[in-house]
Amino acid sequence: MNILFIGDIVGNPGRQAVRDLLPSLKAEYKLDFVVANAENAAGGSGITPRIANELFDSGISVLTSGDHIWKKRDIFEVINEESRILRPLNFPPGAPGRGANIYTAGDGKKIAVVNIQGRVFMEALECPFRAIRQELEKISGQTKTIIVDVHAEATSEKIALGWFLDGKVSAVFGTHTHIQTADEKILPQGTAYITDVGMTGPYFSVIGRRIEDVLERFITAIPLRFEVADSDVQLHGAVVDIDEATGKSRSIIRVQKKL
Repeated sequence: MNILFIGDIVGNPGRQAVRDLLPSLKAEYKLDFVVANAENAAGGSGITPRIANELFDSGISVLTSGDHIWKKRDIFEVINEESRILRPLNFPPGAPGRGANIYTAGDGKKIAVVNIQGRVFMEALECPFRAIRQELEKISGQTKTIIVDVHAEATSEKIALGWFLDGKVSAVFGTHTHIQTADEKILPQGTAYITDVGMTGPYFSVIGRRIEDVLERFITAIPLRFEVADSDVQLHGAVVDIDEATGKSRSIIRVQKKL
């Protein structure tokens, strides 16, 4: 089974990259399922129901997120009912939405997707290690194919979660920092891992935002709005080949495509 995970989609440029590039990627890699982090898909921060539907129509099966999931109020209208949109699993009890779910690919194969958020240099949520261990106790008997989005700032925390989950899940994809890392590997117990899958959006930028805006903020320390950039649009992600009989990954390939 071939699954593509698309790195953080940023604004309209990122959505355009998905619309234009995903069909050819599906053919090239013979994809069975597509997951994408979309917490920055609406104007660079948050997601709306309309944009979520646009991404589903473009061929994405499941949307994960992170600390920006609540930035657009419209998402509260649908996140409890729309099972294809995930927020981090380790938000406190009572938070709307869900952090994990089991889906069915076109050929009937069951795929679990789990969204977890780190705590180092980020808002303090429930312990991601404990939260995902409890969740795996619920879902591991239903499918061996389990995909995890670790949305975190610190590379050390992502790497630690990768080792913690080795042999328990099929793949661990790091998100949030928007810079694709070159450390893709299959861990000893068969879990595919990459610290960050990168960003889908404008690379002539500072992690998706206009360079001049970010420079002014760094130089003057004055708060201002960061606009989404629009040049050198690329789609970054990774494809894993998973043996659905065992849940172990055979390979992981980094993806970088220019619009």
